[in-house]
Amino acid sequence: MTIGVLEVEMRIPDATSLKSKRMVVKSIKDRIRNKFNVSVSEVSHLSSRRNCLLGIAHLSTAKSFTNHVLSDVVNFIQSCRRVELVDFQITMF
Repeated sequence: MTIGVLEVEMRIPDATSLKSKRMVVKSIKDRIRNKFNVSVSEVSHLSSRRNCLLGIAHLSTAKSFTNHVLSDVVNFIQSCRRVELVDFQITMF
């Protein structure tokens, strides 16, 4: 069994308030959950207006499949126009 954890740091340049940031983050989290069947949570920068750190977890029997899914999540976030990907890290357990 493999557990993959992806930490994604993003910037939301158009966010003018915490409310507008939360709307963007919620939309992205919901889309990631539905498209990739992973667990997603905002884990840091909760009171920052323009920064966000998401924690994303995937569980499977094959390490290569977990790595592929999490890489696809990164590519999806990069394609989102409302956020800028600052950094990401994938860890396997």
